[in-house]
Amino acid sequence: MPTSRRQKMSINSPPIGVTVLAKLTSNVCPSIHFNRFLLYKTSVLVLTYVAYVCYHMTRKPIAVVKSVLHQNCSDLPRPSDFKINSFNDETWCDYAPFDGSDASALLGILDSSFLFCYAIAMFFSGLIAERVSLRYYLSLGMLLSGFFCYTFGYAKTKDVHSLAYFVIVQSFAGIFQTTGWPGVVTVVSRWCGKSKRGLILGIWNSHTSIGNMLGTYIAAHYVATDWSMSFIVPGFIMGIVGFIIFLFLVDSPEIVGMQHEVTAANPEDTSNYRRFDDSDESGLGEVTIRTEHESNPSLRSLRGSLNSESQRYNERTPMLGMNSNHHETPIGFIGALKIPGVIEFSLCLFFSKLVNYTFLFWLPLYIKNTTPLTPEASAELSMVFDIGGIVGAIATGVISDTTSMPASTCVGMLFVAAPLLFIYETYGALSWLINVSMLFVLGLFVNGPYALITTSVSAELGQHKSLEGNGKALATVTSIIDGTGSIGAAVGPLIAGLVQAGGWQNVFYMLISSNIIAMLLLFRLVRKEFSKLNRRRNNIRIE
Repeated sequence: MPTSRRQKMSINSPPIGVTVLAKLTSNVCPSIHFNRFLLYKTSVLVLTYVAYVCYHMTRKPIAVVKSVLHQNCSDLPRPSDFKINSFNDETWCDYAPFDGSDASALLGILDSSFLFCYAIAMFFSGLIAERVSLRYYLSLGMLLSGFFCYTFGYAKTKDVHSLAYFVIVQSFAGIFQTTGWPGVVTVVSRWCGKSKRGLILGIWNSHTSIGNMLGTYIAAHYVATDWSMSFIVPGFIMGIVGFIIFLFLVDSPEIVGMQHEVTAANPEDTSNYRRFDDSDESGLGEVTIRTEHESNPSLRSLRGSLNSESQRYNERTPMLGMNSNHHETPIGFIGALKIPGVIEFSLCLFFSKLVNYTFLFWLPLYIKNTTPLTPEASAELSMVFDIGGIVGAIATGVISDTTSMPASTCVGMLFVAAPLLFIYETYGALSWLINVSMLFVLGLFVNGPYALITTSVSAELGQHKSLEGNGKALATVTSIIDGTGSIGAAVGPLIAGLVQAGGWQNVFYMLISSNIIAMLLLFRLVRKEFSKLNRRRNNIRIE
């Protein structure tokens, strides 16, 4: 291939949608000038937000549809055109194979097939995400995730009753759902600095709860008439958004020549940047300020050369193509585990995500079984938990930013959540007002630690000072933390499905125990955070 041709193919070009919009704007409104950096940064935040709303939107329908796959048929009016006999007298309203006494266990298997595949694939997803174009990665993952959500509902239209079919569909859905979190977190971190990261990511992380609420609303709208549409509609929406991501997402500032603007807008990432300081083996704790350019002026030119040779992707870049001369080598799995704090927060997320996802998959069914509400009303009431989760994510981020004590913030939230779980199980069903109030407060304290660990903490650990400036670790660290948490998310609904037959109180005992264990896992980091806090106070007194 001629040299000019090779050079042409190496030119970094923006997505086709961005190119078309830029040309239209220059032709239609040539006199209007935009702040290009602000425009690109806003578009990234909006697109990644909407993308992850869709990821969670397609996870929620199964929780809503459970209430009609297996229900008490004696409470329902019998259709006149349906032949009922001694064999189907008690199961005529159910959908096989979930029409037997083992329905709860089978539904738990569906949850676990999704979540275990999600958890296992997540460990590999981050490694892949560090090595590919994230725009391709996210758009392809969204298209395939939407497809498998669609095929779950399509089973009803074709009268499919094979458990193996549903397990396979859920398994593949779980695998492709892993493209979401490492992808969106890495893209956002490339464009946003570390200033007020807890607050910004706390607000941005509301996409999880908004996605749950949107998925619940869509599924609840169709669940009583045709539950297949509860899956088909979210799957179709996700496919469309995935195509929009392919057209418009600028996954790296270098693609549009904005790397210098990012540096200028976030000086704390270059000359004065925040890092987790583990000099006293604290793991995670006090954030210290380092002025590298003042101590070593030559680093300024070195940083410029590294930025100029940063990895770039364009429409012609192979999905798995990497520049072997690139200065930043993607960190390995073992290397990521050695970062102080990764193991503790990963294990904590195992138990806190177990609690969160048990609510995600079983709360609508619990409300229906313990209240006189219809399946549609039960699903709508469960959205209050997600509303509380939005507030909890923001509040936890603000507290963590203010105190620089993320582990202590998580433990405080978990400490309050444990007794609240017992109170909700005991008194939540007494009245609609108590149920709503308790669900909101529970969502706040249950979702807060989960949101903080998966966003701000993961982003900080992915840029730990032990990496010596290597930016190729964020997706890997994020996938390890979220992958470990996802194993807990898989275990929780499975255990809930098994123990629910003995009473819902058994499920809540499991959740309370998980919360307590999550607290204990962070005690070492909490102790060191308070030790640092005391040293800072003593230094202030001495001065």
